Amino acid sequence: MILPKVRDPRFVTIRRGGTLTDADHHLLALWAASCAEHVLGLFESVRPDDPRPRQAIEHARAWTRGEVGMMRARAAGGHAMGAARPLRGAARHAAYAAGQAGAVAHVAAHELGAAAYAIKTVRAAAPEGEREAAGRLECRWQRDRLPDAIRDLVLDDQRLRNDICWSVFD
Repeated sequence: MILPKVRDPRFVTIRRGGTLTDADHHLLALWAASCAEHVLGLFESVRPDDPRPRQAIEHARAWTRGEVGMMRARAAGGHAMGAARPLRGAARHAAYAAGQAGAVAHVAAHELGAAAYAIKTVRAAAPEGEREAAGRLECRWQRDRLPDAIRDLVLDDQRLRNDICWSVFD
């Protein structure tokens, strides 16, 4: 479980009583999609004929453009997680990253799940002895792509939820 027990109002949209704007919600979804896409090849190399994780990423982006509704993006995320379940290692984590990205349309706080699973993906794919360094490089890559408008929010979220996200953001 990568979500906190108590929802952070910064990740709840204004219309639902939180402080998150639609524009920032979209930026979170796009960033999560980028994090998941960065490691997607590690899933596709194992399951080249399974389009579900890629479709989840595409649906997350389509949701930000208003081309699909939240329910469709969330469902695509669920299908990507279904693709992950029978797998192990990097391929499994990559599919979960895509699933988390698809779920951001529904719950913005899933953005950190996409990033954390992407870090777990590269750690699992790295040779023994290089896993921590690979995870740090992936985390840096992700942070370099954070839009300024959500940068402080995501970095604070990483600090607050690091312990429930396998301490990948240290």
